Amino acid sequence: MSLHYSSLDQIAQKLVLDAKDRNSEEKNSDCLNQSFKMRMAIPYGLERFWGEHLRLQKKEQVKSDYWKSTWDEFVKIMAKANVTIPNDSVTVDNTQAIRKMSQKLWELDIDEQRVAIAVLTQLCDSLVWWTQRYK
Repeated sequence: MSLHYSSLDQIAQKLVLDAKDRNSEEKNSDCLNQSFKMRMAIPYGLERFWGEHLRLQKKEQVKSDYWKSTWDEFVKIMAKANVTIPNDSVTVDNTQAIRKMSQKLWELDIDEQRVAIAVLTQLCDSLVWWTQRYK
């Protein structure tokens, strides 16, 4: 199965609309602003992008859910491109699981990392575009 830009755009639109729904259910949350933060986090690497949902897990669950659902979709996208991205179930309190997951991300082949970063960048660019339309 091939990967098309339009499918990234459709996935991004769905992620933003789902986040908008979660946002309306949770008063005082503006999780859509996370789209911009996601785009800014990409240059720091996959591990840091993945780990952001953990930082938000205890204090801003709606935002954490948006980051995690974006990561989950990214993993599915990469699977279609025949690149396996680790996606262990981890909570912020399980430091051993965090170490293990982080190590898996750091051990990805450099070419796979580059492709993954490029795809994640494109996905987040689409998230930002849809966020600007629906805010």
